[in-house]
Amino acid sequence: MSTQRAARVAEQMRAELADLIRNMKDPRVGFASVVQVQVSSDIRHAKIYVSVLGDAQAKQETIKALQGAAGHLRSELAHRMRLRYMPELHFQLDESIEHGSRIAQLLVQVQREQAAAEAPKEQDEQGE
Repeated sequence: MSTQRAARVAEQMRAELADLIRNMKDPRVGFASVVQVQVSSDIRHAKIYVSVLGDAQAKQETIKALQGAAGHLRSELAHRMRLRYMPELHFQLDESIEHGSRIAQLLVQVQREQAAAEAPKEQDEQGE
């Protein structure tokens, strides 16, 4: 199986799953978005990386709910996509967005601290 085909299948699955998850009625599924789908080269397994807004408990509940609904979601995907075999769905929490946000916050904090440290130096130089 070509890696290009696996990439195309993954992208289509990402779009379809995003739509299916957005329309789920399960209250445990909070603000979840499908960040990435990785399909194995034989298209037997798919890792679905999901970003969830909320606290740690809400994130875990959302992942549990999605894993519980994996059979239903797989069935719905089979109706929407034309594949000989629909991959097994494995949901994983993706925290890369939060990680990137935390790094951005730390960078802003470092810039503020540097600016605050340089301000007294500038005042001393002007006062002399």
